[in-house]
Amino acid sequence: MAQTTMTVRISGALSDFVAASVGETGSYENVSEYIRDLIRRDKERVEQQAFDRLKGELSLAFAAPENSYAPLTAREVIERNRTRQD
Repeated sequence: MAQTTMTVRISGALSDFVAASVGETGSYENVSEYIRDLIRRDKERVEQQAFDRLKGELSLAFAAPENSYAPLTAREVIERNRTRQD
């Protein structure tokens, strides 16, 4: 697993908030632990949004009448999805 070192500069109210969140008074032992947790939560949020979009699309597909289905090639599906993302 690769490891990356990053430098982040914050000041003012954000800095005060982070300081209150770490150490004896906060929920985290250090700033790195806090940042890793924020990144994990954001990653989970993005993954949940993608899952919810997929569930929504599948719900629509399963609710569609049988006669609305048409055979598609893999190339047609890829092109359709590429067009939807643009």
